[in-house]
Amino acid sequence: MTHPAAAVPDTRPARRRRPSLAWSVLALLLVLPVAGLSIFRAVPVEWPLPVVQLLSFTPWMVPPMVLAVLLAVPGRRPWVMVTTTVLLAAQLFWLFPFDAGKPETLSAGTPAAQVKVMSLNSEYGEADAATIVSLVRDNGVQLLAVQEFTRGLEDRLRSEGLEKLLPQHLSKPNDDASGGAVYSVFPLEAEGQLPDTPFTMDVTRVLVADPASGSKATLHVTNVHTLPPVDERIAQWRSDLGKIARQAARPGNQLLMGDYNSTYDHSEFRAVLDSGPNGRKLVDAGTAAGARFSPTWPMEGPPLPGIVIDHMVTTSRISSSDYSVRQVPGSDHAAIMATLSVPAG
Repeated sequence: MTHPAAAVPDTRPARRRRPSLAWSVLALLLVLPVAGLSIFRAVPVEWPLPVVQLLSFTPWMVPPMVLAVLLAVPGRRPWVMVTTTVLLAAQLFWLFPFDAGKPETLSAGTPAAQVKVMSLNSEYGEADAATIVSLVRDNGVQLLAVQEFTRGLEDRLRSEGLEKLLPQHLSKPNDDASGGAVYSVFPLEAEGQLPDTPFTMDVTRVLVADPASGSKATLHVTNVHTLPPVDERIAQWRSDLGKIARQAARPGNQLLMGDYNSTYDHSEFRAVLDSGPNGRKLVDAGTAAGARFSPTWPMEGPPLPGIVIDHMVTTSRISSSDYSVRQVPGSDHAAIMATLSVPAG
């Protein structure tokens, strides 16, 4: 009878699996375009037109960088993991910026008037009037600004009963996208318009009164519509934003809402936010609400990644809540809404 020999244990050290080069290569393929765009995002200079347009899509660099980090882990190359992590951290910082303007904390008992506001670029007046009136009615909107306002849209809004809800209005209809209008439940006074802009940007004094608190406040509203940054018009786009910044620096409660044709990732827009009175930053209600992934354009046409080019910008003493984005049939822009708390005075 034979007996099998006892197995001799293998004392050789286990061979370590080599990191897979393929994972690292895939991660780096995602890193390269994001790194290029990040350089443009990080350096606040007047970039040429293609860069300006690409910067609009900076928030959409977050998903590929998340994927790059996940690919770098099985690749187990430390420098790749560090690179992807740093780039992802940069995208998240720009998506939820710590240095964005924030509302001031007013002293307890400071009287303030609450007002529900809404803004919409109506795309050559083609936005559905019934939807606009429904949004105003259902959400208790008290102040409405419309860009690309036409005579046809004015007539349709009247037929749908908007003037019964917002009886005060100042309008300059035009069929070439330069028209604008402001509707309100509060008294309105025309203050003028920003100079030398292709699209009319009127400034209106709104005398706000809050029945609940009895507070009254004066609000200076600029109906914003800049020229888009396309072809040679990019210089005018920058000029328009500069004029908005000068208006924002004026004293008083300022609300500058509408179609800026720019996103938070454009240094030109951030320069507007840096122009508040008394050295205080202005507040972008959408950014303050963490809504940078709530696009306002395009709402129709080719399936492009959406971007936020419509904004409600206020001086720092005004706080906002209930920010939302609502689609309106017939327009390539969404409506934006918020409740503002405007200090009395």
